[in-house]
Amino acid sequence: MIPDYQSLMLPLLKLVSDGQEHKYRDLIESLAIEFEVTDEERKELLASGNQAIFDNRVGWAKTYLKKAGLLDSPKRATFVITDLGRQTLAKNPDRIDAKYLRQFPAFLEFQNASRNNNESEEDETTIIENNEQTPEENLDKAYQRIRKSLASELLNKVVDLSPAFFERLVVELLVKMGYGGSIKDAGKAMGKSGDEGIDGTIKEDKLGLDIIYIQAKRWRPGNVVGRPELQKFVGALAGQGAKKGIFITTSNFTKEALEYTPRNETKIVLIDGEQLAQLMIDYNLGCTTQQTYELKKIDSDYFGEE
Repeated sequence: MIPDYQSLMLPLLKLVSDGQEHKYRDLIESLAIEFEVTDEERKELLASGNQAIFDNRVGWAKTYLKKAGLLDSPKRATFVITDLGRQTLAKNPDRIDAKYLRQFPAFLEFQNASRNNNESEEDETTIIENNEQTPEENLDKAYQRIRKSLASELLNKVVDLSPAFFERLVVELLVKMGYGGSIKDAGKAMGKSGDEGIDGTIKEDKLGLDIIYIQAKRWRPGNVVGRPELQKFVGALAGQGAKKGIFITTSNFTKEALEYTPRNETKIVLIDGEQLAQLMIDYNLGCTTQQTYELKKIDSDYFGEE
């Protein structure tokens, strides 16, 4: 289990208690060994995918210790313990966390500077002390909740579309994903196959080197797609001498359908309602940007010495 960032503070301070300069990357590795963080856990990323969760938590433990004056950074990505840090360890604390760090004026100043104008000092203190997740993790979770809610709304809209509108939506999404060349060219193929089990075709790339066959089921939740529907689709593909297909549904696939593998070389990609909604969000189809937040950090290269 990956330790929370507050649980990392005391072990991190102890690692630099020898008074020597320590590379930040070495501290991360040492803490990973001490807490027996597995390779799989080391690879777990924030929802944004920009940083490993464990590395992020070590980073915030380091930041809090530094803001309290217990750590110092004499040069880039290198840390040493301060006199105040040594004095703190001499008291042999059982735990160092945000609540413990509030005894240091520098940390209080840091807290007050980061407090929202609408929050009281007591509210801010409670949030920091009781929170086991870093600010990035909180931001990521809030973003995922908003995204999940939007996906649900989108799917409800899609289910209520007319067949013709849903067909155009599928075409536009696939084109936005890089298939079919242009919407005009891709749209010509949709709905014109007439073959049982096939709703249309689309070019695999802009040069039209290969054709992908499409089956789209605008079904309401609860009316799941089973293995027979996929077998029927594979049979239709074989009749066309095709090897590639996309099966899109606004509902879900049964376990048997998900486990189904055609005996021939036919490859089928399955997209259920949740995936469809997420792709629509990723490619800005049926939704628009309301607000943009940029998460920035110090550019160490800019401040680094030559």
